[in-house]
Amino acid sequence: DLLVFYNYPKQIRASIYSTNMIESFNNVIKRKVKPKAEFPTEQSLDTFIGIQVMSYNDRYFNRIHKGFGQVQDTLESYFD
Repeated sequence: DLLVFYNYPKQIRASIYSTNMIESFNNVIKRKVKPKAEFPTEQSLDTFIGIQVMSYNDRYFNRIHKGFGQVQDTLESYFD
């Protein structure tokens, strides 16, 4: 179960087990929240982070991560 990423094509394994994309996004959120110092309520912080997530998703929606373009047909067959 730990090495399940070996079941996927070799071209995308590094992307699956790496956390670089997640860490990068976390750094973006930290940079944007830091100048705000303190939010009046937890709800306002949740709303702010939600807006940042939606913006990030919109910006990178059509981005194809390294290797995924080469094996798109194979991946689609896994989920048919």
